[in-house]
Amino acid sequence: MTTPMELKLHRTRYSSLLAEVAPTVPRTEKENERLLAEIEKLMAKGEKNLSPEEDTLLELLTQLVETFEKRVYPREKTSPAELVAFLLEQRGLSPSDLWSVLGSKGRVSELLSGRREVSKDQAKRLAAFFHISPAAFI
Repeated sequence: MTTPMELKLHRTRYSSLLAEVAPTVPRTEKENERLLAEIEKLMAKGEKNLSPEEDTLLELLTQLVETFEKRVYPREKTSPAELVAFLLEQRGLSPSDLWSVLGSKGRVSELLSGRREVSKDQAKRLAAFFHISPAAFI
């Protein structure tokens, strides 16, 4: 069964792009940098100017780089308090903007100080407020 993308993809042109770029799973920083340079070349063309083959190659390269970077540069999980503080700062908001979301000034203060965990219900309300997944707060 073919997907809509496969119907649009010209296999000969895509094969030619693959041969030119020769994407491989990066094992070193140098290999990763090479893939990043190829990503930059494609992105410089502009998203709307990419052929279906170039778009597919860009997706492949991005996945290879993301996999490498997750393995080489693992991130520590951000605490709910750090995440909420970051989101407030990025949006130019203050803790008082969360009083109605979490129910009181005290709950907001306890959350931001790390003294209180986020309940599932609070995670849902925070997610709706910030327009992100509730999983980020749990």
